[in-house]
This record gives sequence, C-alpha cells and structure tokens, in this order.
Amino acid sequence: MTRSHRFFTGTKSRSVIFWFGVSLCFTGIYIALAFGGAFPGNVVGDNAREYVSWMYRYQNPELFPHDLIADYFQSITPIGYGGLFRLLASLSVDPVLASKLLPIFVAFLTTCYGFAVCLQLLPVPMAGFITTLVLNQSLAMHDDFVSGTPRDFIYPLFLAFLYYLLTAAFLPCLVAIALVGLFYPPMAFIIAGVLLWRWRVDLRLCVAGVVVAAAVILPFALQSTAFGPTLTNAVAKTMPEYLSGGRVSYFHLSLLSFWLDGRDSGVLALMSQPQLFIGWFLPILYRFPQQFPLIQRVNKKVQILIVVVLASLVMFFIAHAVAFKLHWPSRYTHHTFRIVFALCAGISITIMLDAVFYSARRLALLTTCGVLAGLMLFPLCLKSFPTTPFVTSSTPELYKFLQTQPQNSLIASLAGETDNIPVFAQRSILVGKEYALPIHTKYYQQFRQRMLDLITAQYSLDINFVKAFINKYAINLWVIERSAFQKDYLTDNRFLKQYQPANSQAIVHLQQGTPAIVKTMQTCTVFEAKNLVVLNAECLTK
Repeated sequence: MTRSHRFFTGTKSRSVIFWFGVSLCFTGIYIALAFGGAFPGNVVGDNAREYVSWMYRYQNPELFPHDLIADYFQSITPIGYGGLFRLLASLSVDPVLASKLLPIFVAFLTTCYGFAVCLQLLPVPMAGFITTLVLNQSLAMHDDFVSGTPRDFIYPLFLAFLYYLLTAAFLPCLVAIALVGLFYPPMAFIIAGVLLWRWRVDLRLCVAGVVVAAAVILPFALQSTAFGPTLTNAVAKTMPEYLSGGRVSYFHLSLLSFWLDGRDSGVLALMSQPQLFIGWFLPILYRFPQQFPLIQRVNKKVQILIVVVLASLVMFFIAHAVAFKLHWPSRYTHHTFRIVFALCAGISITIMLDAVFYSARRLALLTTCGVLAGLMLFPLCLKSFPTTPFVTSSTPELYKFLQTQPQNSLIASLAGETDNIPVFAQRSILVGKEYALPIHTKYYQQFRQRMLDLITAQYSLDINFVKAFINKYAINLWVIERSAFQKDYLTDNRFLKQYQPANSQAIVHLQQGTPAIVKTMQTCTVFEAKNLVVLNAECLTK
C-alpha cells in the first residue's frame, strides 16, 4: 500500500481527524453561504413563519388572543421543537433569531453523526467525509438545510439513533428515539419499524424502543385532535387546494409523478440530487469483490440501511392508505432515503477509488483528487446553491406601524405581505396564504370560510357586505394592495382562484362597477406604504 493509498483509505487516528476536520470545514462553508444575508431582523425562513410567529406568546402571553391561526399551529407544533423555543425565549432569545441559529447547530451535529455512522459501516475516514459532503450538498440543494422548522432536526437525531443502534448503546439509543419523536413524530413510526424488524438481534432494545416511540407519538396525536379529524382522501379529491396548481397540489395529472416524485405523495420526492444516486452502485459492487477489494471491509451492519428503507416504504404505503391521518406519505421516505443514499454514495465512491489504486497506481492519485474535486466543486455548476428560502420584509414601515396598534388587533388582507405580519409585527391576521394548510377539517373549514367572506366583502358593490364582514369577525384593520382592483389580480392569482365561487363573483363585480370599499379608501386610510393601504375598520362601518 503506497503512502497516498494509506492517506486516502487508511484508518489511523490522524486520518480520522483530518477527514473529520475537512467535513466540518465544508459544513461551515455551506452554512456561511446559506446564512450570509440572513441575520437582519427583517429576514425569516419561508417555512419557519408558520411556527415562529405564535412562539412570541412565550415572551408575551397576551399576543394573538383567540387567534385561530396561532392556536392551530401551536397545536401541531412538535412538543420538543416548541419546548426548545420556550427555553430559548426564557433566555430572551428572539424566536426569529432562534430559527436562524438552530439550523447552524443542527448542520454541524448532522455532520458529526453522519461521519460517525459511516465509520461504523466502513471504517475508512474518507468515506465519512464523502458521505457528509454528499448529504450536506443534498440538504443545501433543498430548504431542509436552513428551514428553521422541525424537519431540520430529523437528520442529526435519526443519524444519532442509527449510531447508537449500531454501537448497541442502550440508553443513548432510547434518548435518541425520544428526541426524534419529540421533534418530528412521524419518524418515530419508522424507528419502531426498524426496531421490530431487528427484534431477534436485541429484543430488550426492541421492546424498550417501541415503548418510547409510542410514548412520544401519543401526546402529539392527542394534541392535534382539537382541530381534527383530518380530511379524507375522497374529500381532498374534490378540493382545488389538492389538485394541480393548488396550495398542496397533491393529486398530480400524471399517475407516475404522483407515486414517484410528487412533493407530498411520491416515494422519491425531492430526491433529484444526482450525487445521491451514486448510492445505487453499492449493491452492484458487492458482486465484484475481487475488482473492488475494499468491499470486504464493509461491516455487516450495513444491512441496517436495507431495514430503514423497508420500514420507510411500509410507512409510505400505510400513510397513503390512511391519507391524511399520518401526514404526507412522502415524509416517510424523503428524509430517510436521503440519509441512506448519502451513506451508500459515500461508501461506493470510496470503494471505487480504492480499486483505482490497485488497477492503475500511476493514475490513482490523480483520479482520486479529480473525483474529490468534482464532488466538492459540483455546487458551482448549479444555478443556485445553496437554496436559501428566506423571506425579506419589503415594507418594514408597515410592521412598525402595526406594532403601535393594540395587541388584540385583528387584520384582514388578501395581500401577500400579510403572511409576514404575525412574525414581524406580532399581530393577528384573519387569513394568509402561508397558513392555508388544508389538513384538519375544523381548522380549514373556518379558514376557507374566512377567505370566502373576505373576498366577497372586498369586492362587493354593497357597503353593507363590508360592514357585516367587519362585525362578524371583529376586524380592526384592513390592508389592501392598490393593484387589488385590477382584473388580473384575481385571474392570475392561483391561490385566490381556489376559493370559489367568491373569486369568480369578485371578477364579475369588478366588471360591473367599483367595489364599495374603494370609495371609502380616501377617508378611512390610516397608513400607506408603497403599494399597500391600511384602512381603519371602524371608519368603514360608519
């Protein structure tokens, strides 16, 4: 074995330290790229808004009183995730800031456990580096890397579970199971499946682990029933929200797309990253041990990856069968498959590079360096890397104004900027696109009715409809875009088009004349910012 061969595929402690250090360095680079402009106060993660906004209640319990949206998202927030933000709030850490800091910690933890799990399967440090590189690249190509939501915690916690399972660490494994269930309950089902599949290997851990998984799932199931039950598959098929172009777009026109790559329904959802699919080579390499001698050093524990895949597939089909009681089916394969494929890819690439040292020693060093450079520089070929789904406030003056209003104010608006009001101004909104989650019937029936009533009132030609709407919901402020009374505002807005017949009737009203609320804008406007106008609801009722 040459010196360069030992450097790349050796197992000495120096090699472990080097490759682990390089893994952490690349994680740091990706974090720096992702969070470069994320720390101004008017920036928040796109998906984090659903969770972070209501968490201001931890700092001020008087915020969002009797707020349907805040109450709902608080009810579906995993206990562990909410508890962590409660702890940080007690330390005076702003929820928005916490949603940016936590992904940084999570990313490094993912790298640590990913590296450790890989060494349990193939004790070659370079494989650990390649695995973490591939995994972090795939996460950074999607918003799982910086979302600031509960799903961020899946990767380090599930990898921790695998590591402690592989090392037979009983108590740490149970702790990892509990944390997975507390931060992302659906993953606890997969863990239970993995343990049951291996009951002959360690019956004690199997029984204890399943009990822990059940214990952490139950509170979450009971917690969300206040707004349940979930929609049935039959009902969802009749809703525009679930059809192509809708808020969820669950039912695709193509059956193949529905089962394979549908964002919420497909078994390979969000798995388009090419480097992950190098993992498919691992089963093939096993057939050629003479050509790929390093395959013989792969630990038999690698079979755990097959078990994870099988458990994920079982839960995927169960989730389809009981839709939508167990959340979106793709959630049971998307995350675990990404972990499994990254591990398989890291091991496969290392085995193939090792084979080069035996077959073409003169070219071995050049080939190895070339492959590693290709993997490291691959993101430069992408149009956008990393994916940074941060939302920046375009009208900060609006939020400053709203913060001066009473804490129990309720704001009605169809404007896209409404989604940011709860998180940037800490004031309640009647509706908002980001919060239109059509899963639990008691919540979404109320939300949908609010949308229908708001569209009807905003475009009604009769001021009495406006007054009745304000009185029904106790509206305090009404935010309107100046462009809202142009026909294409309604015809080109895919979100608003879901709410029929109100949307179609509004278009007819625009063709018939001027909506009643437009005639009051001059006298009832209390604030203006760019394209937005804020109306005093009490003024509208006079």
